[in-house]
Amino acid sequence: MAAGRGGRQGRMLVVPLLLVGLQMAGGASAGALPVVINTWAFRKAAETAWRVLQLGGSELDAVERGCGQCEIDQCDGSVGYGGNPDESGETTLDAMIMDGNTMEVGAVADLRRVKNAIGVARKVIEYTKHTLLVGESASLFAVKMGFPYEDLTTQESLSVYSKWLNQHCQPNYWKNVVPDSSKSCGPYKRPEKVASKQEQTISERSVHNHDTIGMVVIGRSGTVASGTSTNGAVHKIPGRVGDSPIAGAGSYADSTAGGAAATGDGDVMMRFLPSYLAVEYMRMGVDPAIACQKVISRIQKYAPNFFGAVICANTTGSYGAACNKIPGFTEFHFMVSSPLLSQPTEQVVDCI
Repeated sequence: MAAGRGGRQGRMLVVPLLLVGLQMAGGASAGALPVVINTWAFRKAAETAWRVLQLGGSELDAVERGCGQCEIDQCDGSVGYGGNPDESGETTLDAMIMDGNTMEVGAVADLRRVKNAIGVARKVIEYTKHTLLVGESASLFAVKMGFPYEDLTTQESLSVYSKWLNQHCQPNYWKNVVPDSSKSCGPYKRPEKVASKQEQTISERSVHNHDTIGMVVIGRSGTVASGTSTNGAVHKIPGRVGDSPIAGAGSYADSTAGGAAATGDGDVMMRFLPSYLAVEYMRMGVDPAIACQKVISRIQKYAPNFFGAVICANTTGSYGAACNKIPGFTEFHFMVSSPLLSQPTEQVVDCI
């Protein structure tokens, strides 16, 4: 298990299989509504979303407030301000939110100097006819919507950046460039003649350097909403956008079937639209736990060593999760809130 994600935010409870349906071999999982499920052991996010529902808020409200709590808490340094600087030392944010009734999506990517990325994403739904706004223009939109400009840099993010520079900018995300990206900070350029075989450098993503909060909320009536928030891969090339703000990749919601969200190596996972695929499996009647496993298995065929996990829930309140087993990551912790549980509860599934 990646260090720090399993127990830093609260007590873990592995609930009996008959209650929660975290089957390793599939089968029907028990369900009740409403349900809130989110990636990783981000307890305060789960508690916040559940409280919003209990106080009469909408599913979209719960997703926005739950993911927003992680932005405030800087969950694992991978969500919100002050975490995961890019290779120029700046922290930028990606987020999305989806309404499973209307299929509307609001998303922002490469958001600069605005802390509440999921809040800005919600405003994209409410005040525009667009789906995704990016970069400096997304920040200008946020200001028009009343969000303040704020510095996303902290002493912690500066320290991470300084340490990386002192390690000759290792690891990084460049390949097939000169000077050698495994030994130098660049600046890089395309070589005169590209090698026929791609370089294999230490720039492979570590299981410790990137998470996302992904959340699915299903209300008492079966209405589904989902969302994500992240500051992306640490030391990413400026302008990089991963899976988190992409509908069908980072998360997906459809009130006729269910919802799903993904976390991990977004550069790989977004190529397979894992959240969309999981929801389509559930539409066909596949149990959520098995739907998640099928998605992971599909990605494994092309990228057996990818770091990632998926959470799934259907409109009856059944849910599940799955992850890809690699060294250092053998189980996945996630949060569930349900009438069947006395409180938001951390659960765990073994990777496949």
